[in-house]
Amino acid sequence: MGTGEDGESRIVLAKPMTLNGESDVDYTAPNPLQLVLSLFKNVLPGSDLSRFQLPPLFNLPKSQLQCFGESVYCMATDMLSRCNSSENPHDRFIAVVAWSISTVRPLLFGVAPYNPILGETHHISRGNLNVLLEQVSHHPPVSALHATDEEENVELIWCHHPRPKFNGTSVEAEVQGKRQLKLLKRGETYVMNSPKLSIRFFPGPGAQWVGNVRIQCQETGLEAELCYRSNSFLWRKGNHRSIKGKIFESSSLKTLYEIDGHWDRSVSVKNIDNGKSTVIYNAKEVISGLNAPIVKDPREVWPSESAVVWSEVSKGILSKDWEKAREAKKAVEEKQRELLRDRESKGETCWAPKHFSVSYSKEGGWDCSPIQQRVPPAPIVVPL
Repeated sequence: MGTGEDGESRIVLAKPMTLNGESDVDYTAPNPLQLVLSLFKNVLPGSDLSRFQLPPLFNLPKSQLQCFGESVYCMATDMLSRCNSSENPHDRFIAVVAWSISTVRPLLFGVAPYNPILGETHHISRGNLNVLLEQVSHHPPVSALHATDEEENVELIWCHHPRPKFNGTSVEAEVQGKRQLKLLKRGETYVMNSPKLSIRFFPGPGAQWVGNVRIQCQETGLEAELCYRSNSFLWRKGNHRSIKGKIFESSSLKTLYEIDGHWDRSVSVKNIDNGKSTVIYNAKEVISGLNAPIVKDPREVWPSESAVVWSEVSKGILSKDWEKAREAKKAVEEKQRELLRDRESKGETCWAPKHFSVSYSKEGGWDCSPIQQRVPPAPIVVPL
């Protein structure tokens, strides 16, 4: 929990999700059966869940905006700087693949983060990496991320638009939106998508990442295809959290490397020419033992910061005071309704984000561009 000169209650920062899962966080998931019964009672198969509001019992004490950012800044090993370190374009591409895998994190079945409110922000720094996120749309929910590291000359620009749907026995969320990793001193841009989130209720409850991820770099002419798999049935243990894929030349489609492993254990790359295999990602080294961020300067924290907006709700969840959490969540939601009514009374039909320009097209979907060239250092920091 964050502390400040104006009292500890204004900012609440919970521990990030790590490889150790529930044993390493300061909250626990409720009985999964409660979630299933609640979902069956309130929604129908095929329903879009982006507007579905969970009671606080089923919430993590943090916003989806924070969870989105944690995949970038919560790492025990700096995978991002490795992307710049090699003079060989093949090695740089492999490092980008490894970094992309590192952004996938374990999930707790039965709980979900808060749906961010419109205009909510999350501003945080880890070393020289400064990260800024903003909720640029509420319906549909769209988050934008901009991160810069001036020392490494690296820039990240992501647009994040989850589309969860209830399928009767499961929930599947397609995470739309383009992710760009720019190695500015190399003049290279790597464009990639995200795997899908699958929450299964039967035959056994669980939450996993599944689906295909494509990584492309036009400047080097290289591409990667990754397939995230999970065991469809309880007896098929071999596919649990596995990754298979390849790196190939875009022009000739010639396969250069094969990718194989498990994102919660280790992933290796095999060179097709010489048969040599190399471990490129070790989950235990990267996403174990992660600490909660701390508040360095509480006076500089914006009122729109996630840890401020949801502080009272998070305090209720962490103390298991569910009535307090419910009332605090209701207050946040009602305030948003009041702001919406106020904008409508003034004839303001479109929301204008403060830190991003946003566009939408049927062909390309949502796209977000940062207004500032660099993200400034944040008043909330991740201990190194």
